[in-house]
Amino acid sequence: MSVFTHPDFDAHEQVVFCHDQASGLKAIIAIHDTTLGPALGGCRMFPYVNDDEALRDVLRLSRGMTLKSSLAGLKLGGGKAVIIGDPHTGKSPALLHAMGDFVDSLGGRYITAADSGTGEPEMQAFAQRTRHVIGATPRATLDGSIASGDPSPSTALGVFVGLKAAVRHRLGRDDLIGLKVAIQGVGHVGLGLARHLKEAGAQLWVSDIFDANVRTAVEELGACAVRPHDIYGLDVDVFAPCAMGGILNAETLTTLRAPVIAGAANNQLASPEIGAELQRRNCLYAPDYAINAGGIIDVYYQRVGGSASQSDAHIRGIADTLRQIFERAAASGECTSVIADRLALERLQGGEQLQATPHRLHA
Repeated sequence: MSVFTHPDFDAHEQVVFCHDQASGLKAIIAIHDTTLGPALGGCRMFPYVNDDEALRDVLRLSRGMTLKSSLAGLKLGGGKAVIIGDPHTGKSPALLHAMGDFVDSLGGRYITAADSGTGEPEMQAFAQRTRHVIGATPRATLDGSIASGDPSPSTALGVFVGLKAAVRHRLGRDDLIGLKVAIQGVGHVGLGLARHLKEAGAQLWVSDIFDANVRTAVEELGACAVRPHDIYGLDVDVFAPCAMGGILNAETLTTLRAPVIAGAANNQLASPEIGAELQRRNCLYAPDYAINAGGIIDVYYQRVGGSASQSDAHIRGIADTLRQIFERAAASGECTSVIADRLALERLQGGEQLQATPHRLHA
């Protein structure tokens, strides 16, 4: 299949493939749009079934990063990288250095960061070969302590405040005590979200393709373990997808019961029609790139040298962005995903270069 005729091509500016025979690296970098600034997006490592699956993922993810940065009011474009391989067994210093060289070859048009399957150690390895990487060095946190550059805690915080906004809008609740939440995927972000929810008094059900992640959530937080295919049909208040994309589809909607969907996964809707179907069912969907923007906000402030308090305030503004999306959707009868796309594209097409907090952007 030609990249240009791919159904997810969406006028990408640049799609680059890399194969380093010595290290075994097979990777793709997609730059979707640089209207608002250089393309910034994480580097995912995943054992894709085939090359077509990897290409589809990187194209969809990079477009999502364009919309995410635009909606969050950041002077960044959208891009993404994927490494085809098992993140648990497929890494080597040579492979990571080759990936750093690959990123560097684009001369700063694409800036990478951690994503599913990568973290601070991988970013440090990339940084040995390129300066176009964020999250490789420690930084000060809100309480003055020093933490790693990993943005996943910020992603989890943003999803948590966004989930609370969704619960308030759909269920009329200001607290989460006793709220029943099913979390699909308890890796770095999903587990971070689970910790916030547990502290707020929620009840948790979790699933993951990796048994060790489930054990951690059960032992640390008292969560109930669920088989992966059973997570959709639970009688819960909130379904929080925090794993791979495309999980809201015709098949899963046959069993999905939660009135609120609010999670960290990218590209949750298998197709635009799913968003309309959720609206028809009175199921409130928090658009993925709106609710999971905490990580990109975090790395943006790492890049420009902003303070921890500035980053925290911007991340907490995700709740304001979502409230406006929910209110506009309710008033117009359109689904939340359509409203979010419209808001993001309005700014992108206007070519705004002024950074704005979410509530100012959509006022």
